[in-house]
Amino acid sequence: MERSLRAARAATYVYFVLCGTLMGAWVVHIPAVETRVGISHAALGGLLVLLGLGAFAGMRAAGPLTDRLGARTAVPASGVLCAASLVLPGLAPNPWTLAAALLVFGFANGCLDVSMNAHAVHVEQAYGRPVMSGFHATFSIGGVLAAGAAAAATAAGLGPAATLALLGALGLATALLAARGLLTGTAPSAAAPSAEDAPPTADAPPTGAGPAAPGGDARRRIRVLAVLALMVMLAEGAANDWSALHLKDVLGTPASTAAFAYGTFAAAMTTGRLLADRIATRYGSTAVLRHGALTAALGITIAALTPWVWAAFLGWALFGLGLSGCVPQLLSAAGHADPAAAGANVSRVAGLGYLGMLAGPAVIGWLTHLTALNHTFLLLTLFCAATAATAGVLRTAPAPLAGDRTPAGSTH
Repeated sequence: MERSLRAARAATYVYFVLCGTLMGAWVVHIPAVETRVGISHAALGGLLVLLGLGAFAGMRAAGPLTDRLGARTAVPASGVLCAASLVLPGLAPNPWTLAAALLVFGFANGCLDVSMNAHAVHVEQAYGRPVMSGFHATFSIGGVLAAGAAAAATAAGLGPAATLALLGALGLATALLAARGLLTGTAPSAAAPSAEDAPPTADAPPTGAGPAAPGGDARRRIRVLAVLALMVMLAEGAANDWSALHLKDVLGTPASTAAFAYGTFAAAMTTGRLLADRIATRYGSTAVLRHGALTAALGITIAALTPWVWAAFLGWALFGLGLSGCVPQLLSAAGHADPAAAGANVSRVAGLGYLGMLAGPAVIGWLTHLTALNHTFLLLTLFCAATAATAGVLRTAPAPLAGDRTPAGSTH
């Protein structure tokens, strides 16, 4: 069982890298596709909304299907669909076909996102300790791989369609080969933690414990988790699109310097996700969410109010570091609320969170009609503070777990 569990964890890493690579491959080719199709930035923005809507639909569809069919079927099928559809935007000759291509690719990406997260929940359940954040860190690594592959392909003279087709073919093969390592079935309750694993903490997922709360309570919890995901991912989406513009337009830095604002945020987030599982194992997922959200609130407040460039970089770094562990803890909690419906619950939380990520840039943009760009970031401070105040929702175990040194009912 220990070998199969290690194989399942390794396979989950592969699918997260695959998802990040496929999405990253599209992102780095956006300018080339825009030029090929001959559309304006405004038209491209509208088409990207279709990508997001397709992803949302895929997330909502994949959750129940993953619960019904099992992750070993749903994850590789979603990976194959996502890899196969990657080439479609590169082949689109006009805006209408590009719209259809982005809907299909977005749908496939949403399916892969939710199904692999649902499987990650089962792997974490079997390990008996937090491992979710590490999976999310490898998604970011996939984006880096995509950027490198695209640069190499361009240097070799390959066009966008050929590059996307090549990466899609490699992704399809990867999705099929990695399927052998996935857990069979959807419920990991029969699995035992490996010998190397530490005892679970107070709010770590219970091994084989079943639903953490009665049905009605679990459903209310899922709603709260979804709202928290909405706020956290809205903040993340705002950072993706506005961090560089903040340094350029508010602090007056050159564009080359301003670009490092997002790089600082992304690097801090990836670093935080590599560390978050160890912190959650020792102190609990509630502590990761609460103190992470407070750190993010501090960071974005510094970025919003400081007149100094170096302090703005510090603020964006703290913002990324604080947010890094929040989404993995929320998705993990959603999956463990009812292991038999992990896919459906993850899809509800991830779906609303994804809408928040799409809405974040638009919300900040709308607020700039009312106040300065940097002052709009104080809304993100409020969202992060609200998330920290509500972090206790992660503590749902009806009784202390084995090895738990925290008294029942206490919080981190």
